[in-house]
Amino acid sequence: MKDPFVQKQGFIIFNMILLDAPNLGSLEKEYAGKAIDAGFISTFGPFVPEFEKKFAAFIGADAAVSLQSGTAALHMALHQLGIGPGDEVIIPALTFVGSVNPVMYTGAVPVFVDVEESTWCLDPAAVERAITSKTKAIIAVHLYGNVCAMTALMNIAKRHNIHVIEDATESLGAVYNGKATGLYGTFGCFSFNGNKLITTGGGGMLVSSDSDRLEPVRRLINQGKDKTREGFFSDVGFNYRMTNLEASVGLAQMQRIDDFLRQKRKYHVIYREELSNFKRVIFPQEPEGGSGSWWLTPVRIMGENMDILRQRLVDLGVQTRRVFRPLTDFPPFAPFSSAEYKNARLIYEQGLCLPGSTLNSKEDIREACRIIKNELS
Repeated sequence: MKDPFVQKQGFIIFNMILLDAPNLGSLEKEYAGKAIDAGFISTFGPFVPEFEKKFAAFIGADAAVSLQSGTAALHMALHQLGIGPGDEVIIPALTFVGSVNPVMYTGAVPVFVDVEESTWCLDPAAVERAITSKTKAIIAVHLYGNVCAMTALMNIAKRHNIHVIEDATESLGAVYNGKATGLYGTFGCFSFNGNKLITTGGGGMLVSSDSDRLEPVRRLINQGKDKTREGFFSDVGFNYRMTNLEASVGLAQMQRIDDFLRQKRKYHVIYREELSNFKRVIFPQEPEGGSGSWWLTPVRIMGENMDILRQRLVDLGVQTRRVFRPLTDFPPFAPFSSAEYKNARLIYEQGLCLPGSTLNSKEDIREACRIIKNELS
């Protein structure tokens, strides 16, 4: 087995082709140092509003509200739409658990539907079949940085007078018909967890196509504090505020985001060039009009035990991970299972996420391809 750590220039570093490790350096240290030197490390200070402004400008939103996580962003989106007990929220069976936990916080019922075998994202036909008189929202998850078929989903939502919330936590930088993911639905939610395209250590962002919807959110994430009345709290609120220390790192990362995106997309191209000739390797397809950001490049590999293959690759210095398990496999959500979700099951059983950290070089990605091809030959 390859030693996962080596010592270099006095530092212990990973000796692996990395899956999703964050890319932090001198610029992030500089910005964090400015926040510390100025004493703006908590939630009050200039770094948070500046980060919100820069982020909104990058994706083309009128405004954005920063929070403690992508999960918190989803929770606030549902809360602001008044979704609660008795309501139904449609969600793909194949996604990270953070997409559904906020539905449970509200007391609403998650209605799981299958994904498309081609894109791995929500199947619009399955969504339409799942709609009832109790349906209040659809959570469209842009999985692994690929893009949902937003035209079809928005048309369905309009016909049935229901809301769309975009879980764009993995798709920062992706576009559909020339518009950024997160800008189609009533709300769009993003994550800055340590493994995402850019990171603030944790953190998230909420955007809306109607910026007026964001104003109550600013109050609610600050414990419901009324900014017009000293020491007065007008609502039951949440402690979901981002800190200035986190936002300072986010500002540094925003300066590097274009390079990160270029790297991620280049990795995806390399994987397709190197592995597409293997008939057993199947890539998810972008929908018409979609251009993914490919936070991670996932593939289906037929005829392999994914756990065994994953361990073999780790032993050879290539970090990978299984794709998300269908949510209905987990005890809190099993009671809401109502179908086979055959595409979600197939993708999970055959799926593997390939190295995508921007700490990797293009040569690292080609080496990962060489090792994968040897293991599949």
